[in-house]
Amino acid sequence: MHGLGAALSEIEALRDALAKYTPHADVLVCPPASLISRAAQAAKRTVPIGAQDCHPEVSGAFTGDISAEMLKDAGASAIIVGHSERRQYHGETDAIVAAKARATWRAGVTAIICVGETESERMDGDALKVVARQIDGGVPEGATPSNTAVAYEPVWAIGTGRTPTSAEIVEMHAHIRKKLAARLGQAANGVRILYGGSVKPSNAAEILKLENVNGALVGGASLNAVDFLAIIEAAPAS
Repeated sequence: MHGLGAALSEIEALRDALAKYTPHADVLVCPPASLISRAAQAAKRTVPIGAQDCHPEVSGAFTGDISAEMLKDAGASAIIVGHSERRQYHGETDAIVAAKARATWRAGVTAIICVGETESERMDGDALKVVARQIDGGVPEGATPSNTAVAYEPVWAIGTGRTPTSAEIVEMHAHIRKKLAARLGQAANGVRILYGGSVKPSNAAEILKLENVNGALVGGASLNAVDFLAIIEAAPAS
């Protein structure tokens, strides 16, 4: 929940910078719903625009909610579902996350499905178990590399400046890959697994080179074009 119309200048700066070269990473910006249409116009097709959430239904008596179809119509090409803050503050279950993912596919856009454990769950030794449950319940059958990415966001690292060790990230991403393979078969090999949790210019290069880390879900650092560009430029060439 950041950004008024004035923040579109950051997207314009990002657009102008990326127009000068081809980055090693695909780039996506997910602003609040109030800015999606204007962000898509500001990006001028140089930077794809996504959304932060959607309602599972196409339409109906759900005042204040926004369907995946509405978001696509506004200019979104991907939708984040199951973010930890939606789970924490809105009580979203894995079943709701799965329904939203299917809604995203229904609208013809990519689902970015978030999973991750709280600090107490990690301290209790349950991190792998929690994420496995979220994948089983929140990643629907039919997920493919073209319609789905999975984002691992340790809840205790979001906005805190703290990050797991490289070994912890590698362990979790390997675990996610294994769980996806059990659920999706060969298709799991191509599903991107993103890391999210205090990604910033100073640690992006180290994180993005780790095995099974196929990108980053960037929070606060994406609000500033200079910082976000530094993270984009940290992506390895292969």
